[in-house]
Amino acid sequence: MDGAARAVADLTEGQILASVEVAAPPERVFRALASQDIVNWWVRPGVFDTRQWAGDVRVGGHWEASGMGGRRPYSLEGAFLEVEPPRKLVHTWYPAGAPAAATTVAYLVEATNAGTRITLRHSGFGSREVCSNTCTGWETSFERLADLLAERAPSPGSSR
Repeated sequence: MDGAARAVADLTEGQILASVEVAAPPERVFRALASQDIVNWWVRPGVFDTRQWAGDVRVGGHWEASGMGGRRPYSLEGAFLEVEPPRKLVHTWYPAGAPAAATTVAYLVEATNAGTRITLRHSGFGSREVCSNTCTGWETSFERLADLLAERAPSPGSSR
């Protein structure tokens, strides 16, 4: 497993499809998608850096994240629409205080022989430029997530 993430943006439809395979079990991957772990992988060096994340991970629960992007502070937030550990997580995503601009992020988490495959669909973009930039961000963030979980994965034959 190479941890290579792939993401493609459909600018006409305003959506992103991304996937990555990681060397960790689905339960660990799901935790990384919906916990403080986000600050360790929701990054694109030199472009954006998530520094805080908090969330009430349940249907109807709220999440918020903040950091630096393009040398300026940013804040994002949303609500959880579907929470089915460890296989599915769906939430809205929008700039803090602007729920009318919401997009929807859906993660599907599937066990594979070598670990877990994450498939993401991020939809509802009104701006082609934002969709394209966000697509690049998902690809680099998923690469970081795969690297991070591979570093923490138990070695073959270990008792963990």
